[in-house]
Amino acid sequence: MSATLQTRSTAEIGKPRRPARAKAYSAFRGTMIVLVVLTFLVPLAWMVMASFKTNVDIHDTTKSFIFTPILDNYSHVLGNDAYLNFVWNSFWVAFCATGISLLIGVPAAYSMSRFNMQKSALLVLLARIIPGVSLLVPWYYVFANLGWIGGYGVLIISHMFILIPISVYIMMSFFDSMPIELEEASLVDGLTPIGAFLRILLPLSVPGIATAGILSFIFSWNNFMFALVLSGSNTKTLPVAVFDFVSYASIDWGSIMAAACIMTLPIIVVALFAQKYIVSGLTAGATKG
Repeated sequence: MSATLQTRSTAEIGKPRRPARAKAYSAFRGTMIVLVVLTFLVPLAWMVMASFKTNVDIHDTTKSFIFTPILDNYSHVLGNDAYLNFVWNSFWVAFCATGISLLIGVPAAYSMSRFNMQKSALLVLLARIIPGVSLLVPWYYVFANLGWIGGYGVLIISHMFILIPISVYIMMSFFDSMPIELEEASLVDGLTPIGAFLRILLPLSVPGIATAGILSFIFSWNNFMFALVLSGSNTKTLPVAVFDFVSYASIDWGSIMAAACIMTLPIIVVALFAQKYIVSGLTAGATKG
């Protein structure tokens, strides 16, 4: 018996003990992760549940989780032909703005990366830092004089103000991570600098382009401020169209929540299916050498 106790005590002494500070840090980290997840998921869950409630049930705290779900809100939203038109407006503006931004931003990012154009990169960053609301008044004045207010073109141009800096900075870090030897070898093989970019670097940068394109599309899809001021009755996007359910006398909360769910669903689907491209693109752009 004494030998057994001695062996057990020796094993316990030799077993490394986890410091109390490490345990406290692990508990703190787990708590913070749970709080962050709940901060993002609780409003989303409340929005989804509210979209299946009547306006009376939404304000009834006793029916926060237990209620009779209805589909009237979705029928009201999807039964409106104008709302489907707003879905198309959001998709078209986001698609065009993202495509043009990539056409401009990817070559610009390559030039700034390879030729060490730090001042140009700083100007692009400055354009991203400037609050968009400070440009709305001069934009409205200029575009109104050109007769562009209410058209798709003005929305696409305004969204590009946000999307081009995103594309440039994602792709700059991505091109920085590519070895210069790839271009030197292609030049030795007889390619021109443009040919090396198009035939060698561009195919290798597909994960970065996918990352920039997906993030740009999401930013454009969710943009509210520019569309609120510059769009017309026939070119409103979904974030602005949601406010059609707000009147002077009342607010149709059920329809607003249903419209918000419909607006959020495509972004969630895109993010889930494109998650590996976003992670690989950001990871590749975050490392050098």
